[in-house]
Amino acid sequence: MAAVVDTDESLRKWLVNTAERDGAAVVQVAGDERGAPYAFSVGAWRRFGKPEVVAIGLPEDVANAAIMTYVQRVAAGERFRPGQLYEGFLAGCPVTFEKIARQHYPEFLGSAVLVYDGDDFPAVQLIASSPGDNRFPWQDDAPRGFAEYQPVLTASGRPESWTPGTDGP
Repeated sequence: MAAVVDTDESLRKWLVNTAERDGAAVVQVAGDERGAPYAFSVGAWRRFGKPEVVAIGLPEDVANAAIMTYVQRVAAGERFRPGQLYEGFLAGCPVTFEKIARQHYPEFLGSAVLVYDGDDFPAVQLIASSPGDNRFPWQDDAPRGFAEYQPVLTASGRPESWTPGTDGP
């Protein structure tokens, strides 16, 4: 038991120190038979009072760059509204954001839960459009399997902060 506590405390210190130095730490989780790889920030809430961010299904270097772009932009005061389209994260692919339901925090934000000693912090999902045709996972004409590869982390599994096709993509 002591080894687990030591490991958790070492991880917590690394995350906090990295966030102090870089604005946030980026935690990468490899994909497996249960799901796509994902990455998330730890420190945006602590440093800037802005939601942590999760990106699912992106290659490690792309996810890291997208998350750090988010951190730099929120550090400069930019606010990202769910359902709006944003450029500058992925070449040729607009992204949008959605609030993450707390039920997904243990699986997708575990190290952030460790740093904040619970789930009392906001988090958003950076949702990428598909390359080439700029489709989102919930759209009927999205590439086959896209919704499974990039699930939407709301209670319903669909956007909830806006209505797709009406006031969002």
